[in-house]
Amino acid sequence: MAKVLVGLSGGVDSAVAAALLVEQGHEVAAGYMKNWINQEGIPGDCPWEQDIEDAHSVACKLGIEFRVIDLIDSYRERIVDYLVEGYRSGITPNPDVWCNREMKFGIFLDYALEQGFEKVATGHYARHREANGMAQILRGADPNKDQSYFLSLMTRRQVEHALFPTGEMLKPAVREAARRFDLPVAGKKDSQGICFLGQVKMTDFLSHYLEDNPGEIVNTEGKVMGNHRGLHFYTLGQRKGHGVASPREAMAYVVVGKDVAKNQLIVGWDSADSGELYTAQCMVGAVSAINEPLDCMRLIEAQPRYRAKAEPAMLEPVDGGRLSLKFERPQRAIAPGQVCAFYDGGRLLGGGVFESTSP
Repeated sequence: MAKVLVGLSGGVDSAVAAALLVEQGHEVAAGYMKNWINQEGIPGDCPWEQDIEDAHSVACKLGIEFRVIDLIDSYRERIVDYLVEGYRSGITPNPDVWCNREMKFGIFLDYALEQGFEKVATGHYARHREANGMAQILRGADPNKDQSYFLSLMTRRQVEHALFPTGEMLKPAVREAARRFDLPVAGKKDSQGICFLGQVKMTDFLSHYLEDNPGEIVNTEGKVMGNHRGLHFYTLGQRKGHGVASPREAMAYVVVGKDVAKNQLIVGWDSADSGELYTAQCMVGAVSAINEPLDCMRLIEAQPRYRAKAEPAMLEPVDGGRLSLKFERPQRAIAPGQVCAFYDGGRLLGGGVFESTSP
C-alpha cells in the first residue's frame, strides 16, 4: 500500500479515484489545486468556489484529510503566460497538456513528495502499468473517454509517481461507483472548459491580455481578401468567422496559414487535393519520451490532436533533440504549437510539439 495524494477537482472522476484508493487500503489524502479564480473578471464561468466545496464534501464523506493548495502564481507563470505568449507569437498552444506536465504532475507532484507522499492520483482515463521495471501509460479502457493524449508530455519521473484509478473503467461504471460510494458529486456534470479556467471563450480570454492587431487577409496567391482583428483570434482549418465569404459551401475558404512577419492571415480551399491545408511531414520539438528513448528511426502511431485518430507515421531523430515525423497519409490543419502524442499500439511512448510543417 502507498501513501497517496489525490488531486481532487470537485468532479466525479477524481472523487471515484479517491474512493477506490481508500477501498484498496491506501493511505489517502486529498488536495485541491487552487490554480485560477478569475480575478481579472474575464467573461465566463469559473466555478472554483463550488468545486472546492464539492471536493471538501467528498473528502469528508471518505473520511480523508483535505487540503487546499494555492498554486495561483505558478499557474499564471507556467500556463497563462505560456498560453498568451504562444498566441502572441502566432502558434496554437495546448494548455491542457502543459497543465498536466507543469501543474498536476509538476508543482503538485513536487509538493506531494516534499510532504511525504509516494504517489499522486488523478481521475484521468488512462491506465498505469509496470513492465520490465518501467512505469508505462496505456490508453484508457473507455475508448470514448481515453485521455492518455493529454499525458503525452509527462516525464519518466512523473509517470513513476502517477496513479490513474479510474483508467480501467468505462464512464458509466464510474458513475455507478460514485453512487455505490454515495459520493455527493455522483450526479455532477462533467467539466468541459479549459484546464482550470472553466467555461470561458478563448477569444474573450485572449482579448483581456492581447490587444487587437488588425491586418490583411490574403489568399495563397497574395490577393487581399479582407481584414482580420489579430492573428491570435484564428486557428488553422477555421471555416467560419474569418470574414471572407466563400463562393459556395462545397469550396469553402478556410484559414491555411499565418504570416506573422507581415501580420497576414492566409485563406485557401478546404481540399485535400489543393495541398494548402494538408501536410504529411512535420518537425516536432519539446519532445518527451516516457520510458524509452526516441533516438532511432521507427514506425509509430501519431495522434496530432485529442479527438483525431492515431495514424501511422515514420519518426526520425534530427538535430537538437527534435524529431521529423512523416505521416503515411496527409493530415488536416496541423498547427505549430499543438501537441502530437506518440503510440506503440495502445502504449503511450511520449509526445512533442509541432514546430513546422511541409506540404
